[in-house]
Amino acid sequence: MDDTPALSKEQRAAQRHPEKAHRPDNPIQRKPDWIRVKAPTSAEYHETRRLMRELKLATVCEEAACPNIGECWKKKHATVMILGSVCTRACAFCNVATGKPDQLDPHEPENTAAAVAGLGMNHIVITSVDRDDLDDGGALQFVRTIQEIRKRTPATTIEILTPDFLRKAGAVEQVVAAKPDVYNHNLETVPRLYPTIRPGARYFHSLRLLQRVKELDPAMFTKSGIMVGLGEDRNEVGQVMDDLRSADVDFLTIGQYLQPTPKHAAVARFVTPDEFEGYRTMALGKGFLLVSSSPLTRSSYHADEDFQQLKAARAAKLGRG
Repeated sequence: MDDTPALSKEQRAAQRHPEKAHRPDNPIQRKPDWIRVKAPTSAEYHETRRLMRELKLATVCEEAACPNIGECWKKKHATVMILGSVCTRACAFCNVATGKPDQLDPHEPENTAAAVAGLGMNHIVITSVDRDDLDDGGALQFVRTIQEIRKRTPATTIEILTPDFLRKAGAVEQVVAAKPDVYNHNLETVPRLYPTIRPGARYFHSLRLLQRVKELDPAMFTKSGIMVGLGEDRNEVGQVMDDLRSADVDFLTIGQYLQPTPKHAAVARFVTPDEFEGYRTMALGKGFLLVSSSPLTRSSYHADEDFQQLKAARAAKLGRG
């Protein structure tokens, strides 16, 4: 019997986010009714979790404390997080553990492909932690993962959500050459808030990454996402939309920021469903092929259905519908 005392929620948070331990607490606000979700209990959820543990895979669903995990895993839709489970960045919004990164697992790509096959996934989203410690930022691991999935389940479409590869020359080119079906990189928030919310990143570098993907492969779908409720205003959100359209980004996701622990950035406000619908209308008017905008929207939420809609929207725009 293990006599080790169970850690409190605060102690677990301090272990995952040691760089935030000295910060004053931001009380976590009570969520409005439109954001509350049921705890996951389905057999499919437990089966998905068991498979991920057997294959030694991390998922952003768990690591980022996604509110949609019960719904997605019931459908056996999991978002695999490669390059380990420890991030070299310390963004103020993110629940992924930070600190000294894991050793790269050489079996991670093939294990990811095994998970895709085991869950019978038609569409898979692969994301990762930031790995500023690696010469290529982890680009080769993305490439190997795409290749292994194509070998194992060639009909599965692949969506990647990469880090910004800041100061990693050639990384984006390497990943685009592997031909994922969708290349996603999230801007996360408006540029004014980067110093406090995403201090290790650079807004215009991230924007340039998305533009570079289209330069390398104009037919590749590109996607980006932002959170709202962090203190941005409507005009700033509109400017981000314009910036993304100038980079020819196809698909925009907008969701409510939810505070993981008292040490993370506070929620400035809960944006109403009507406001999210207003953002969706605005973004469609600016020319995005597809927009997902709701309180519970996340980058990979309903990604399989969205990919089909994305293809249909492009076909209609090109007059092939």
